Parts: sequence; structure tokens; C-alpha cells
Amino acid sequence: MAKLKIKFVCTECGTESPKWMGKCPGCGAWNTMVEEAEPVVKANVGRSSELTRTKEKAQSIIHIESGKEPRIPTGNGELNRVLGGGLVPGSLLLVGGDPGIGKSTLLLQTSNTLAGQGLTVLYVSGEESVRQTKLRADRLGALSERLFVLCETNLDLVEQSIEEVKPDFLVIDSIQTVYRSDVPSAPGSVAQVRECTAQFMRIAKQGGVATVLVGHVTKEGAIAGPRLLEHMVDCVLYFEGERHHSYRLLRAVKNRFGSTNEIGIFDMSEDGLREVSNPSELFLTERPLGVSGSTVVASMEGTRPVMVELQALVAPTHFPSPRRMSSGLDHHRISLVIAVLEKRMGMFFQNQDAYVNVAGGIKLDEPAADLAAAVSLASSFRDLATKPDDVVFGEVGLTGEVRAVSRAETRVKEALKLGFKRVILPEASLKGWQPPAGIRLVPVKSVAEALKAALE
Repeated sequence: MAKLKIKFVCTECGTESPKWMGKCPGCGAWNTMVEEAEPVVKANVGRSSELTRTKEKAQSIIHIESGKEPRIPTGNGELNRVLGGGLVPGSLLLVGGDPGIGKSTLLLQTSNTLAGQGLTVLYVSGEESVRQTKLRADRLGALSERLFVLCETNLDLVEQSIEEVKPDFLVIDSIQTVYRSDVPSAPGSVAQVRECTAQFMRIAKQGGVATVLVGHVTKEGAIAGPRLLEHMVDCVLYFEGERHHSYRLLRAVKNRFGSTNEIGIFDMSEDGLREVSNPSELFLTERPLGVSGSTVVASMEGTRPVMVELQALVAPTHFPSPRRMSSGLDHHRISLVIAVLEKRMGMFFQNQDAYVNVAGGIKLDEPAADLAAAVSLASSFRDLATKPDDVVFGEVGLTGEVRAVSRAETRVKEALKLGFKRVILPEASLKGWQPPAGIRLVPVKSVAEALKAALE
């Protein structure tokens, strides 16, 4: 019997090495090299002749017929928005998120909806028994004759069930629990995850089965396993949310069939996840009025405008190095805004702690929130209340200028729909569209003009 060869593989990037190293030479991560046994590769007799028979010929791109991919509506508007209109047959999706965030709940509800539309659904659970899945289905009301449940982790047995059921929609919960018997590694290892994902990709592409894989996440929030896993699938979705809040955010970071800027917002209740059609009202329900440091910013999440409250607190510090903390915003952008306020506006923050928070736990990653952060910080620093009917957005430059942002018209229309009376926005964003009636626009060129309009 031939001796198994041992190699060491990085769990972050998949780099292979013949010996163990503390630091991965590929991605530079520490303590990520794990021991793996190389799979035994059988000799392929007659492989060249088989390739000759099945090889496709290259075609000119002009002669290739183009058309829209068919979509399967999931019955959930928020999920359809993130996916780009619905599920694509034969696509392979990867869903990640913290434990208990609601991944299994969302997929079980989606499976029940698709089964109600006449599709055959197979839900494979490797972490829960069939009875546990049935208890969740009873609570969610996900009971359908065409929804099949299987508790199995052996890939060969899962393939047999797929051949018997012939599903239109397949859920694997989760990919880290499935293993191949011919791969000499433990379930969840780099080799097992890679080989099992490759097999499910072949099943999805050859059979036209829309397949969803549930993936575990690391402490940093990234999907566990090699980065190759995200490159193999067609769509990567992250399910986010705070444990202290009832709503959840579904965000796409990769999508070959749609945009990666869209988010779906759900509200977690006793009977499952409910889609939130108007998230702006949800984020502004507890907003205090007539206090300093509170500003409403108009943010864009894909094609959807979202109104969010941005709060700031500036307080004296007794330490030589003041603290700069932010939640929901990049702390580097907050440091930049504070530096602009010190240099251009003469505000002395060197003996002040500064805390910035996006109320509700949502994360804003666009520079349009810079001007709202500046207004909130100046409001708290001067202890002057902002006007409750104002909406602020704009990018702040290092010289104190306010730069234009995209989709200004969409942001203004959303502010008008929610009852706001005035919008402070960059002057350059007024080009190319006609402001709607019923709301006042205050165009500004610099941070000084914005603070004068918002606080005086």
C-alpha cells in the first residue's frame, strides 16, 4: 500500500506547502497552515480519447446567441432584490453569517415558498436531525408536500437522494459538515470543503439545479475555508444583524447574475423572517428630536435609498490621547472629518473624545455620509441641536469642500416621501435633474456653508 503524502494548506487562501510554517507565504496570515493528506488520484485510462469526444469547439462571440437568464421568483421581494430578480436555474449560491442569525430560517421559508409554486425542493441538513427541522418547519408554517428533508453528511448518499428526488432547488446546510469518503481528511477541512463544493457545482450546472450552500464564518466574519470557495460559486450572500435588534440584513458581495450593491432587510419575529419594504421608517422610529449630535443622512444601498440617523457625541477627555470611536462608519473617515473640522473650522478636538454611531446597527460604506458626520460632530461640539426636518448628504474633501455624490434625485425623493422639509446637499449634485415640489433644497459648496445652514 502506497504511503499517503502529507501537505499543509492555508485555511484562508488555500496555499499549499510541503512543511508547516507559522506564517502563510501566500496571504501572510498566522497559524492558518493545517495538515492535509493528498487524495489518491486514480489513473485515467483512455482519458485522452474521452476528452476528444466531449471537447467543445471554440465559437466566435458574434455567433453566440445572447439572452436573459431565466429566473425563478422566490416569493420574497427582499431576497429577489439581492439576487437580481430571483434564482437562476443551475446557479450555485453561498450564504454565510453568524450562528443563530437566521440563515436556516430564511432558506426553509424560501424552500416552502418554492415548493408551494410546484417546484421540488430538497433540504439537506447536516447539523440538525429530521425532527429538529420538522419542529422549525412547524413554527414557521413551512409544510409542503413537495418539500423533502434529508439528514445526511455523506456526499455519496446525498447524491443518491438527489438522483431519486430530482429537485429543482437544493439546500445544503452546511457545506462544512459534508464529506467525501475517498478524501482522507476530516469534515470541514480545506480538502473536504473544496472537493464537496466542486461536486455540488457539477450537480448544479449539469442538472440545472439551483443550489444553495450554507457556510460557517470565522471570528472576523468571513466565510470559513479557503478563498477558493467564494471563487467557485456564482453568488456570495452575507446575512448580517445585531443580536440586540430584530432586523437582519442580507448583502451580496458577489453576484454573477445581478448587482452586488443591493441589500435585503428582514424583521425577525416568532413566526420567521418578514421582509421590510420601507426600511427608512424602521431606522427612524426611535429618533430623538431637538437634541445635539443627531442628523439624518440619505444613504444609497444599491438602487434603494435609506434614511438613517447618524449620532455623534463629543465630550472632554482626561487622557492625553483622545478616543475616536465609530460604529457603522469607517473610523478612518471619521478621523478625516475631524481633521477637516479642526483645520478649516477652527474646532479644537485635541482634548475631546469623539464617538460616532449609526443608529440601528446598519453599516454605511459610502462617502456621502461624510457631511452628515461633520454636522453631527459640530452639533455635539457646540451643543446646538439640529433641525428635525433636515436631511444631509455629501462627500467632504480635505480642503473643506463638499463634493457631489451619485443619485441625488433619488435621495431627495425619498426624503420628501418621509415628510422631511429641507435637504442640505452638494451644489454640484443639482446638475441634470429637476427638484421636486414640496421640499426645500440648500446647496452648499463647503463644510462652513453646511454648518451655517444646519446649526444657525
